[in-house]
Amino acid sequence: EQLRPVTIERGWSKHAEGSVLISFGDTKVFCTASVTEGVPRWRKGSGEGWVTAEYSMLPRSTNTRGDREAVRGKIGGRTH
Repeated sequence: EQLRPVTIERGWSKHAEGSVLISFGDTKVFCTASVTEGVPRWRKGSGEGWVTAEYSMLPRSTNTRGDREAVRGKIGGRTH
């Protein structure tokens, strides 16, 4: 068993504050990061920050076909 070659290429999105394309052999992961000033109302005045994340897999990312969440009309539990 061998590890797949890993590459990280920066600057893939001109609109995001940060972006990379990570390749693990044939697997490609596109990651972006953005920065928004402020925190949720319930976090204001606490002196603490807030980080949130989401992910999505495009159709045919795997060998079985799954519907996109937008087609189903709701966001799935793994998105939260």
